[in-house]
Amino acid sequence: MIHLLDLQNTLDGTRELLLEKLSHPYLQKHVESPFIDEDRLLLLASLLEQQEGNKEIATNYTLTTMLLQIALDTHEHVNNSLSDEGDESHKQRQLTVLAGIYFSGLYYKLLADLEDIDMIKRLASGVKEVNEHKISLYQKDAEAIDQLMESVKLIESSLLGKVADHYHATEWYEFASNWLFVKRLLSEEVIFMNSGNSLVFNALKKISLPKLEQKASELSPEQQKYLLSICTRYIEFSMTKIKTAAKKLSGMNSLLLERLELTAGQHQTMSKKFAEEG
Repeated sequence: MIHLLDLQNTLDGTRELLLEKLSHPYLQKHVESPFIDEDRLLLLASLLEQQEGNKEIATNYTLTTMLLQIALDTHEHVNNSLSDEGDESHKQRQLTVLAGIYFSGLYYKLLADLEDIDMIKRLASGVKEVNEHKISLYQKDAEAIDQLMESVKLIESSLLGKVADHYHATEWYEFASNWLFVKRLLSEEVIFMNSGNSLVFNALKKISLPKLEQKASELSPEQQKYLLSICTRYIEFSMTKIKTAAKKLSGMNSLLLERLELTAGQHQTMSKKFAEEG
């Protein structure tokens, strides 16, 4: 059983180390600070507190996985801003790419210091998987909704899944992958409801409403509601899978339960807003 005080101390210490490694004077001056997903950090720390007896190794696995995720997310931020024009925007994109490469380099250095060939191979495989599914998502390659949603889930959870695989912790991956998937869909819902446009919903629109041109302005309120209803179904199904997986986890702790309740609350708020606007 994980002691909450020990887990909280681990989280605080790992976050401090992560911020220390992410800090670079030039990047801090010119590039937006990288986002640290506290839920992902909690998932990794909880998994490794339970599975890895060596605290130094557990901390390094958490750091390296988070650094690599941040590097991938940083590169995605560049892709999302490709429509911006002007020399300043071009310079900003170049610096953001540089930041992503820098964060990746930190990850490789940490693993090289550990001489952990097995984990290097696993996470490298995870990076390949994430990038393949990101390309599929950006190019709207999915021909079925299930295929699209599976790509989104793998983008969010592949790296954590490789860590879980290392320990043969299938139940942790089932729990974490669905939670991270729900969080991503909730985020996409917010973007779509505020702007009528989001990466996932654009791909969903191509599959579900193939006769429409790819312009958010062409969606009627009924069509927007239809797309949101599809997303809601996947969220609710994954929430059910999260509850089932949570019952099997001996390492479940109150911090995870609190964060899960917040996610469930966000879903309820979105569903209420969706119903009111519908």
